Amino acid sequence: MKEISEIASQLRNEYAKRTLSEEDVSPNPSVQFGEWFKEAIESEILNANAMSLATATPDGHPSIRIVLLKGIDHGGFVFYTNYHSRKGIEISRNKYGALNFFWKELERQVRIEGVIEKTSSRESDEYFSTRPRGSQLSAVASPQSVPVKQGEMQKAMSELDTEFQNKEIDRPAHWGGYRLKPNKIEFWQGRPNRLHDRILYTLKDGDWIISRLAP
Repeated sequence: MKEISEIASQLRNEYAKRTLSEEDVSPNPSVQFGEWFKEAIESEILNANAMSLATATPDGHPSIRIVLLKGIDHGGFVFYTNYHSRKGIEISRNKYGALNFFWKELERQVRIEGVIEKTSSRESDEYFSTRPRGSQLSAVASPQSVPVKQGEMQKAMSELDTEFQNKEIDRPAHWGGYRLKPNKIEFWQGRPNRLHDRILYTLKDGDWIISRLAP
């Protein structure tokens, strides 16, 4: 452990690719995110839609994992999962959550805080219908976050594949979308000597207030 700590303490990287100022950003953080996200896609960043999702229990015990962004609009950031998973249970008991995107190739991250709510059944149905068949089967089969024996899920998938052969697979009731509706969004651009640019949008009385944070 000491050796690992020594290695970790010596890891350093200098950031110097871009700058970020209040004058350059869009008044709307959704538009600004869209511009950065498009640039991440055009830069061919692997899994540019991967984001850390933090949730917490009612008494404040946090958990975090990587999920995939599957939609963005002025209402918020959309992802899909099993409603009975750990994150689903925590969201049902504590509506507050946070997201984080990190695009190291662009030396950027975006931090998002807000309230999480379920998408409509129509939205969930529409997205589920676009998923590959294997992903649809796994959504039906998996009791996500529940302990299982090795091979148990493969067996369940095989049985469902036979059951639904030549049949359309409907979205199971325990699986669907969530939308994180932001009240704070921070855009972070790495800069030399750790003097990073940090532009924060804060929602106040329906308007977005833009400020600069110390690095």
